[in-house]
Amino acid sequence: MAEILFLVHRAPWPPDRGDRIRSWHMFEALAKLAPVHVAALADNVEDAETARAKMAPLCKSLVIEVRKASRAVALVQAVLRGEPVSNHLFRNAALSRHVDNLVRQGGITHIVAFSGQMAQYIPVGFDGPVLMDFVDVDSAKFATYAEQDKRQPLNWVHKREAGVLGAYEAAVARRVDASLFVSEAEATLFRAQSGLHADKVRAIENGIDTDRFDPAAALEAVGQGAGPLAVFTGQMDYRPNIDAVRWFATDILPLIRQRHGEARFVIVGRAPTDEVRALAALPGVTVTGEVPDVRPWLAAADAVVAPLLLARGVQNKLLEAMAMARPVVASAAAATGIDAVPGEHLLVADNATGIAEAVCTLFDDSAAAAKIGQAARARMIERYGWDARLAPLGELLGLPA
Repeated sequence: MAEILFLVHRAPWPPDRGDRIRSWHMFEALAKLAPVHVAALADNVEDAETARAKMAPLCKSLVIEVRKASRAVALVQAVLRGEPVSNHLFRNAALSRHVDNLVRQGGITHIVAFSGQMAQYIPVGFDGPVLMDFVDVDSAKFATYAEQDKRQPLNWVHKREAGVLGAYEAAVARRVDASLFVSEAEATLFRAQSGLHADKVRAIENGIDTDRFDPAAALEAVGQGAGPLAVFTGQMDYRPNIDAVRWFATDILPLIRQRHGEARFVIVGRAPTDEVRALAALPGVTVTGEVPDVRPWLAAADAVVAPLLLARGVQNKLLEAMAMARPVVASAAAATGIDAVPGEHLLVADNATGIAEAVCTLFDDSAAAAKIGQAARARMIERYGWDARLAPLGELLGLPA
């Protein structure tokens, strides 16, 4: 009898942020193949308790430990030991002991690890099939950080992490049966960095629940006001999201307001930093903080914007907006990996003037904006159902669906 151990860096429930959306749907897909033991971390006690209440009845066994590593301590330990900082941030002795004991007891036949930080928990010598879902090439993200930020010591920290983590990712990929990435672009990049080929490195894309993200759903009315509304959704303590909303609020929105004087920009997402909250002092900008449901804000938007300067993999925020039939304006980085036609399913621009012009085009012509939104939803239904996206898991694990 097959039993799967699912190692995940954040307990998957609730699926309300990009990593948890993918890991939750992966958990559901694995549970259709065999009983699943979940060993997970959580960022805080509340998250752990929420996940336990939902997931315990669905698992063969469930252990969630709260991670407590500080960034400063993790950096010192990583430098002294020549390891990635990312690993130390997600290192937990209690979870490691649990995993070792569980595997030693027998019964575990397959392991799936979600996010590169969890590779450190894969027991040495385990002889069953192992899948490593890296999701994104994290080492490439740190290399980009180093290129963008020359301030010391941050530049040194990012450059070091890019090199050490890149070597670690390649070593892990050589150990496991297959490494998964969220887009073909990420998989291609990793093949080039690691020297591995398509038999060992695969793309399994994200999907979207088009029944939940449905513009016909009855939703609370939000965002009412005089001017046209642009909306950004995301985890607002995440650096690429912070940089994106700051750029839009300070450089792009003023250009839009030259043509649409009452245009508004709403930043929707949990844990906004002080830097993000300060943007609410700018004309036309609102910061909501955490909301119980992003769908009402997507439904209210005249345009959903994703001006990300740095983006890896597939952006769930775009899939959600497109499934809600909203017209999207994205940077090329944010649109990378989404199988959609610019100009038909979404608008893509890269500089402040281009993004402002694209948003104004949508504000100027609501019929054309609605046409793009409807085409986007049709594309999501056609291309991005979760069952279809995750179907290869059974084949890769050697388990019949």
